[in-house]
Amino acid sequence: MKIIVGLGNIGEEYLGHRHNAGFIVLDYILGKKAEWKEISGGKLLYVKDSLGSKQVQYIKPTTFMNNSGTAVAFMKEKNKLTLKDIVVIYDDIDLPLGKIKISFDKSSGGHNGLESIIKKLKSKEFVRIRVGVCPTTPLGKMKKPQGEEKLLNFLLGDFKKEELDQLKKVSKKIAEALEMIFNESKEKAMSLYN
Repeated sequence: MKIIVGLGNIGEEYLGHRHNAGFIVLDYILGKKAEWKEISGGKLLYVKDSLGSKQVQYIKPTTFMNNSGTAVAFMKEKNKLTLKDIVVIYDDIDLPLGKIKISFDKSSGGHNGLESIIKKLKSKEFVRIRVGVCPTTPLGKMKKPQGEEKLLNFLLGDFKKEELDQLKKVSKKIAEALEMIFNESKEKAMSLYN
């Protein structure tokens, strides 16, 4: 069993937020057919599926973002998983919209959801897929909002329709990368998709 964790905040008011890119990507990968089930003890929603020859569970923690580690640690213990069985997908303001970066054994980079997972697992040795949400100029230069308040307002703002279109396209790449991570190797996925 493998688990793929999308990070976000549960609740109607957060659905389209840029900070919910992890949830949105899972919804695009699974499509409308997905029937999310709840494990209340683990504070999460999940869907069972397969990626090639591997059985996987897609997970959305139902805690707020900065407590995401509770659900991940619960599922790791419940399914007797190792760290190599876990992939976390989350928003990254330091990457342009439409880009992804697969990384392993890195710091949280200031992302509260990822920091919570690192603390609960007592390790950084798991794969993560960072999903770019930073706007760009027509020439492709990043336009990261400056100042803590502007940055927070941007992340907690809704994706525009054209941004969601880009996220939908990149979700197809993420689905391919996940299959490669679990059925071949994370190194191969990094070399191909980074």
